[in-house]
Amino acid sequence: MSIIAAFLLLFLVMDPVGNIPFFITALKNTERERWRRIIIREHFIALTVLIVFLFGGQYMLSFFQIQEPALSIAGGIILFLIALNMIFKPQSDVFNEKIEDEPLVVPLAVPYLAGPSTIATLLLMVTREPARRTEWLLALTAACLASLAVLLLAGLLNRLLGKRVLNALENLMGMFLTVIAVQMFMTGMLKIMQLRT
Repeated sequence: MSIIAAFLLLFLVMDPVGNIPFFITALKNTERERWRRIIIREHFIALTVLIVFLFGGQYMLSFFQIQEPALSIAGGIILFLIALNMIFKPQSDVFNEKIEDEPLVVPLAVPYLAGPSTIATLLLMVTREPARRTEWLLALTAACLASLAVLLLAGLLNRLLGKRVLNALENLMGMFLTVIAVQMFMTGMLKIMQLRT
């Protein structure tokens, strides 16, 4: 996988377009002047959490004796469920959740940005090619910066594009993620079959 492919994959999994309504809902009780600072801070926190998994996740997997095929299958299932959620959008309690205070770490940084699908994808990348950690770090940083750029313009994009266009874009991203999720699942299953033969 090239750095550009890794960047695109992580960007799709982080789903900044789909996160626009979540961020707007979470920040609606916060002063508009603070939105920019909060969004930058939450991206920095999310990036820090993901870097911890990038460099320490392999040791966690070794400790729990989790092998790459299991991670690939689990990552594929998680990614598939999230992709389905992006496409079909069941009514979520998150939109009705009332956040009285300024959000910190939860729910913006974790799980909206550094969610289970992003962590699983990152762990799978570093497990398959641990020698390329620096490249994965560059791809991750670029994906976080791209997500930051989209979400800093959340209010503007929401007004300009409207809910229908944003939904169409998220559906398209969900379609790509569905294919990637199935591929991850198939790769894990094929490796298990190879281990048994």
